[in-house]
Amino acid sequence: MRAAIGLFLATFGAMGAAAGAGEFLVKETQVQDRKAVIATVEPVRQLVARARIGGTIVSLKAREGERVEAGAELARVVDQKLALQMQALDSRIRSQQAQRDQARIDLDRQQELMRRGVTTQAQLDQARTAFDVSERNLTAMRGDREVIVQQASEGAVLAPGAGRVLSVPVSLGRVLMPGETVATLAEDQYILRLSLPERHARFMRAGDSVLIGARGAKGPEAETAGRTVVGKVRLVYPEIQGGRVIADVDVAGLGDYFVGERTRVYVATGERTALLAPANAVYTRAGVQFVRLKDGTEVVVQAGAAGPEGVEILSGLKAGDTVLAP
Repeated sequence: MRAAIGLFLATFGAMGAAAGAGEFLVKETQVQDRKAVIATVEPVRQLVARARIGGTIVSLKAREGERVEAGAELARVVDQKLALQMQALDSRIRSQQAQRDQARIDLDRQQELMRRGVTTQAQLDQARTAFDVSERNLTAMRGDREVIVQQASEGAVLAPGAGRVLSVPVSLGRVLMPGETVATLAEDQYILRLSLPERHARFMRAGDSVLIGARGAKGPEAETAGRTVVGKVRLVYPEIQGGRVIADVDVAGLGDYFVGERTRVYVATGERTALLAPANAVYTRAGVQFVRLKDGTEVVVQAGAAGPEGVEILSGLKAGDTVLAP
């Protein structure tokens, strides 16, 4: 009884699937012969935040994975010698101010004596010169102080641009030299960087379309089911490195990938004849791929990579077969 019920349900399910399915004629089609290569997610530009002065890190705000805006303070470096130089210079400035004030008093006295006619022009000129020298020395010292203030302000390590913090190779309390890296950032714009064997370089041009395979553990079966993304070649580098050609591909939605994450990319390396079927016509049961023909029979097939035109049937079908798909 159970077997009869199961047979009835299977037959009814097949009839219902056929009733709601569309018919597609399998025929030979010229398709692009695509080669699978491994591409790596890379930022368009990688930014480096460096220490502008030497000193000790007293504040470290950068954290791996965080997004920061341009100009955000990532760390602060303090050079204790600058504080000591500032104190010494402040003392010299106060001393010079006292000398300038005394020179001002001497100049005023000589001008009053000159008005009364009890001093000479030479003494007045000498007092005026002493005042001018004191004033200029004080201005120079204040300029030196501004230089130290500017050096101290350069202890703030700022983000050179907006992006995501990739690495922070320093720690709080560490002593840095000028120019050392505090943090590495990736801009918010990402590309896929791939390398092709030299023999395929002539087929690739800027503006060509490529297929991006499934991400991570989804594996080739997801690509067979049609879960691929179309990207566009942004730049083909004119230099061959180690027998391989490097190219950059623009793909939408790479912002949630890990920088350095690898994925399969299918690039066109010519044309060939293939049998294509709709991706939703291929279904898997118990690890085996099937399609259903127009007469309702199931055929075991071997499906290849999926593309915008459909999924390639490597074996199991021939030109002229009609398959059903939801």
